[in-house]
Amino acid sequence: MAKGQNIDVMKVKDIYWGWYVVGGAFIIMAINYGARYCFGIFIKPMSLEYQWSRSVISFAASLMIVTYGVGGILTGRILDRMAPRHMMTLGAVVVGLGFILTAFIRTPWQFYLTYGILCGLGSSCFGVVVCNSSVGKWFVKKRGLTIGIASIGIGFGTMILAPLAGYIVKVYGWRSGFIFLGVMVFIVGISASQLFMGRTNPEDYGLKPDGEASLENGVPDAEVAQIHSVPGSLRTVIRDSRFWVLALCYSFAVIAEMSAFMHQVAYATDNHIEKVAAASSVGVVGVASILGRFFFGWLNDRISDAKYSASLGFAFMALGMIILLWVDSPAMLLIYSILFGFGYGSMAPTMPYLLAHRFGRRVLGASYGLLTFFVGIGGGIGPLLAGQIYDRFGSYVYAWQLNIAILVVVTFAILRLKQRSAEQAAD
Repeated sequence: MAKGQNIDVMKVKDIYWGWYVVGGAFIIMAINYGARYCFGIFIKPMSLEYQWSRSVISFAASLMIVTYGVGGILTGRILDRMAPRHMMTLGAVVVGLGFILTAFIRTPWQFYLTYGILCGLGSSCFGVVVCNSSVGKWFVKKRGLTIGIASIGIGFGTMILAPLAGYIVKVYGWRSGFIFLGVMVFIVGISASQLFMGRTNPEDYGLKPDGEASLENGVPDAEVAQIHSVPGSLRTVIRDSRFWVLALCYSFAVIAEMSAFMHQVAYATDNHIEKVAAASSVGVVGVASILGRFFFGWLNDRISDAKYSASLGFAFMALGMIILLWVDSPAMLLIYSILFGFGYGSMAPTMPYLLAHRFGRRVLGASYGLLTFFVGIGGGIGPLLAGQIYDRFGSYVYAWQLNIAILVVVTFAILRLKQRSAEQAAD
């Protein structure tokens, strides 16, 4: 195919192909995270059927998140060298299979294998690292907005799938709920991956980021060619203290996020809130996070440093956790879900934005994958820690108090993140 033809393929009816990537990432993250974030709905019915403790059940969620983080290192590095379509398709197949097999488990080790390992590895192949890094490579000036729009898919999927899964679990049982989620991941994940995610970087097709203008004769100009051809150095990222500030802040924030997210339904039902209303709180978090993702993505492009929007997001999460301590009615659960969800919505658009701003597009996939590994460790600790606290004290109060302390600390710690170096300003 000629270079001129490449440009035509990438601009269907004058629509910049990057926007198709945004749409595909939106759909893929909706089905991936929407399905995964339904986990809290299954804790109580599985515990009642098998008489497993909540820490035993929560370990599957923790294992899944850690496995997801480990997989993120590999997928991020691969993404810097190839189009994401095949990797995303493989991920959808593995996650769909993991959910369906989970419906037939009888022992904890089977649960850990199907949900913890299969779903974790599969999710890393079409999670935020792959999706948001793909979007970030097609946009520079609109990077915050477009990553924010794509990340809205996480909230949208949670909003749709959580009430549906809650209803199916209530009426047909938890096994049917897992089968439903597995089938949805198969159909939606594979279709969106094949339709929208078959391209790499705009420069490979004679285009510039943001779709501002096609490159003359399909050949990158000197500046873009230099950015695109010189490989980024992950070693440089690892040696940079700014990366470790990001890793620590987001890892601890995700401890709080995932412990609340995975246990809020069980906590609500313990406080005599009706099952469907409790399950719907996950969906409300998803709806609120949609607003948060769009707002913080938009804000990132309009302030001097996205670390301020990250700090604001952590502050909203802390405020939500304070409300959760006193939840005793559906109305208070709603207030918590809105505040916490809005703040939590800052994380997906802000993490890749801060990485791209500090270290550039060339190594975005690899650096984001490495950051996700450390964040995954935090996410793995969160659900298990909350489950153990509940098993020991018969209450989630100490877990929520710990979350509040963590979120207050990271709200201020992220503000210590230093600016980018002058030589990175062009990327």
